[in-house]
Amino acid sequence: MHNVWIVVVAALVTMATRFLPFIIFGRGKKTPDIILYLGKVLPYAIMGMLVVYCMKDVAFLAYPYGIPELLGCVVVAALQLWKRSSLLSIGVGTVFYMVLVQLVF
Repeated sequence: MHNVWIVVVAALVTMATRFLPFIIFGRGKKTPDIILYLGKVLPYAIMGMLVVYCMKDVAFLAYPYGIPELLGCVVVAALQLWKRSSLLSIGVGTVFYMVLVQLVF
Protein backbone atom coordinates (compact mmCIF):
# COMPACT_ATOMS: atom_id res chain seq x y z
CA MET A 1 0.00 0.00 0.00
CA HIS A 2 2.93 2.29 0.73
CA ASN A 3 4.16 1.94 -2.86
CA VAL A 4 0.73 2.90 -4.18
CA TRP A 5 0.80 6.14 -2.19
CA ILE A 6 4.28 6.92 -3.48
CA VAL A 7 3.07 6.52 -7.07
CA VAL A 8 -0.06 8.60 -6.40
CA VAL A 9 1.92 11.43 -4.82
CA ALA A 10 4.52 11.35 -7.60
CA ALA A 11 1.76 11.46 -10.22
CA LEU A 12 0.01 14.39 -8.50
CA VAL A 13 3.23 16.37 -8.16
CA THR A 14 4.09 15.71 -11.81
CA MET A 15 0.63 16.79 -12.92
CA ALA A 16 0.83 19.92 -10.77
CA THR A 17 4.14 20.96 -12.31
CA ARG A 18 2.65 20.45 -15.79
CA PHE A 19 -0.68 22.22 -15.18
CA LEU A 20 0.38 25.03 -12.84
CA PRO A 21 1.98 27.26 -15.50
CA PHE A 22 -1.22 27.12 -17.57
CA ILE A 23 -3.29 27.98 -14.52
CA ILE A 24 -1.04 30.86 -13.43
CA PHE A 25 -0.29 32.22 -16.92
CA GLY A 26 -3.55 31.28 -18.61
CA ARG A 27 -5.19 32.88 -21.59
CA GLY A 28 -5.18 36.62 -21.71
CA LYS A 29 -2.45 37.00 -19.08
CA LYS A 30 0.93 38.37 -20.09
CA THR A 31 3.87 36.27 -18.98
CA PRO A 32 6.08 38.32 -16.63
CA ASP A 33 9.38 39.48 -18.08
CA ILE A 34 11.38 37.66 -15.39
CA ILE A 35 9.82 34.33 -16.42
CA LEU A 36 10.64 35.00 -20.08
CA TYR A 37 14.20 35.93 -19.09
CA LEU A 38 14.62 32.76 -17.00
CA GLY A 39 13.26 30.70 -19.89
CA LYS A 40 16.04 32.06 -22.07
CA VAL A 41 19.02 31.81 -19.71
CA LEU A 42 18.33 28.78 -17.50
CA PRO A 43 18.90 26.09 -20.16
CA TYR A 44 22.43 27.40 -20.76
CA ALA A 45 23.09 27.72 -17.03
CA ILE A 46 21.91 24.16 -16.42
CA MET A 47 24.11 22.79 -19.23
CA GLY A 48 27.08 24.67 -17.78
CA MET A 49 26.39 23.21 -14.34
CA LEU A 50 26.16 19.71 -15.84
CA VAL A 51 29.54 20.13 -17.53
CA VAL A 52 31.11 21.27 -14.26
CA TYR A 53 29.46 18.39 -12.39
CA CYS A 54 30.68 15.84 -14.94
CA MET A 55 34.24 17.20 -14.95
CA LYS A 56 34.63 17.74 -11.18
CA ASP A 57 36.21 14.36 -10.43
CA VAL A 58 38.50 14.13 -13.45
CA ALA A 59 42.12 13.60 -12.44
CA PHE A 60 44.04 15.84 -14.84
CA LEU A 61 47.37 15.00 -13.15
CA ALA A 62 47.07 11.21 -13.45
CA TYR A 63 46.77 8.89 -16.46
CA PRO A 64 44.80 9.36 -18.76
CA TYR A 65 44.97 13.04 -17.76
CA GLY A 66 41.33 13.75 -18.58
CA ILE A 67 41.92 13.19 -22.28
CA PRO A 68 38.75 11.07 -22.88
CA GLU A 69 36.59 13.61 -21.06
CA LEU A 70 38.08 16.57 -22.91
CA LEU A 71 37.80 14.84 -26.29
CA GLY A 72 34.20 13.95 -25.50
CA CYS A 73 33.46 17.60 -24.70
CA VAL A 74 35.14 18.70 -27.94
CA VAL A 75 33.04 16.23 -29.96
CA VAL A 76 29.83 17.40 -28.28
CA ALA A 77 30.69 21.07 -28.83
CA ALA A 78 31.75 20.54 -32.44
CA LEU A 79 28.63 18.56 -33.31
CA GLN A 80 26.43 21.12 -31.59
CA LEU A 81 28.00 23.97 -33.54
CA TRP A 82 27.78 22.00 -36.80
CA LYS A 83 24.37 20.29 -36.61
CA ARG A 84 22.55 22.31 -33.89
CA SER A 85 20.99 19.12 -32.50
CA SER A 86 21.34 18.55 -28.77
CA LEU A 87 20.19 14.94 -28.96
CA LEU A 88 22.71 14.12 -31.70
CA SER A 89 25.55 16.00 -29.98
CA ILE A 90 25.04 14.45 -26.57
CA GLY A 91 24.36 10.96 -27.96
CA VAL A 92 27.37 10.84 -30.26
CA GLY A 93 29.59 12.49 -27.64
CA THR A 94 28.57 9.91 -25.04
CA VAL A 95 29.20 6.99 -27.38
CA PHE A 96 32.54 8.50 -28.42
CA TYR A 97 33.56 8.93 -24.76
CA MET A 98 32.52 5.39 -23.86
CA VAL A 99 34.49 3.94 -26.80
CA LEU A 100 37.56 5.90 -25.69
CA VAL A 101 37.24 4.75 -22.09
CA GLN A 102 36.51 1.09 -22.91
CA LEU A 103 38.79 0.50 -25.89
CA VAL A 104 41.51 3.15 -26.01
CA PHE A 105 42.42 4.26 -22.48
